[in-house]
Amino acid sequence: MSYTTVRNYGEDRFIEKKSEFIGYAKRCENEEEAKAFINEIKAMHKQATHNCYAYVIGENMGIQRYSDDGEPQGTAGIPILEVMKKSNVTDCAIVVTRYYGGILLGAGGLTRAYTKGASIAIKAAKIVEKVKGQKLLFTMEYDMLGKIQYIFNEKNWHIEDIEYTDKVVLSTISEVSIVEEIEKEIIEASSGKIIISKEDQDIYFKEENRLYKVI
Repeated sequence: MSYTTVRNYGEDRFIEKKSEFIGYAKRCENEEEAKAFINEIKAMHKQATHNCYAYVIGENMGIQRYSDDGEPQGTAGIPILEVMKKSNVTDCAIVVTRYYGGILLGAGGLTRAYTKGASIAIKAAKIVEKVKGQKLLFTMEYDMLGKIQYIFNEKNWHIEDIEYTDKVVLSTISEVSIVEEIEKEIIEASSGKIIISKEDQDIYFKEENRLYKVI
């Protein structure tokens, strides 16, 4: 299991022929959160000419909704949705607010503007992966630590924490797909002297080689 969403929240803006466009993106775990976010932006910009939006929910992108909010049909909501689909972003809602500046943009201009508004919102919110992961704990003698740290560095595995007591406990959160590889490598390197314990699998956010429970 692996899919793409946004880190949390982002916003950005630009001017196009005197019209101001403000793009907002936020990670939403369900449709109710998406609707609440859209209503929040609408309440913030009651005087705006348009608050157009789209949202995609679900690992398989099964829920997809959009609105042109008074713009010509197909010039706002669908372009926003298409940006999300092309970026492969789900569990996310985007609102692009427009304050009309007095110059008509035409259908093509509107489509480009709302596409840009969605794109800069996603960029501001930052894309991350959502993956199935597992926390591993390695309990070892002090003289093993340097060797294990070297292996983690060589393999580009992230060390989450190191606890020093009568023994050393090193922890990492890894994608489930490589847990077996990590275990095998550490067992071989320590001749089975390191005690490995695992917590339950869960869903994490991934940035580079590090997994986070909450961002």
